[in-house]
Amino acid sequence: MEMFLWTWIILHSAVCSLSLPDISDEKFIEECVREHNRARSSVSPPASNMLYMTWDEDLAITARAWAKNCVFEHNVDLKEPRRMHPTFPSVGENIWTGSPPSSFDVTGAIQGWVNEKMHYSYGRNTCTKVCGHYTQVVWATSYKVGCAVQLCRNGVSGFTDREGAVFVCNYATAGNMNGRRPYESQGAACSGCDGTCVDNLCRSKERDSDKSDRSPAGDPALTNTDSNYGTILIARPIVLIVTFVTAFAVRYFYPDVFCYE
Repeated sequence: MEMFLWTWIILHSAVCSLSLPDISDEKFIEECVREHNRARSSVSPPASNMLYMTWDEDLAITARAWAKNCVFEHNVDLKEPRRMHPTFPSVGENIWTGSPPSSFDVTGAIQGWVNEKMHYSYGRNTCTKVCGHYTQVVWATSYKVGCAVQLCRNGVSGFTDREGAVFVCNYATAGNMNGRRPYESQGAACSGCDGTCVDNLCRSKERDSDKSDRSPAGDPALTNTDSNYGTILIARPIVLIVTFVTAFAVRYFYPDVFCYE
């Protein structure tokens, strides 16, 4: 009985260690999309051509591939759109990084970008400080988004040597085109775009379902699925054996150790 108790303690400790959501996490996806559309529907001055934004798996895959590099800089392939996405002619990108990793949450990261609106003048279409993250979030014709967050245990190059996290969002089509405002503000909401008007955003089933069946380059996780699955099958019994041995060793050498939560 004691052996099983100690095994549970060790497994529980491992499970309770920090983990960040994957791009398939429905809650993560919903929060990313919701926070982007929240910002897009409440721009000032109001927009007349703002499209409703939906999730794109290929963009998320590209974001994940770049986030895994743990660098605080933009994807080097942004100027080569077909390496970013199989079909879209251009892709934009926002990056957030923080330390410790526990400082990350989707809403806070996106809100940090949105807060740059205080540095942006719609009338003059200029920034007094950095505001490109905000203008990308509210770029009217960017109607697809895909995000990923990566735990960087050895630090984030260009930011910190300590453990951190990198959060990347990719957008299609890209925003921040030179000389253009992020959206139009002539007429009522949705008067400058097609589809159903939902919270001041134009939404259409065609745009919502617009996706590619192909995978972009850059993420080994896509091409090595079978081999990864085989690795998992091999690793599971090994991990189980190691866990029991560790539990026995801890119980034998440190009989008075306790764990609290």
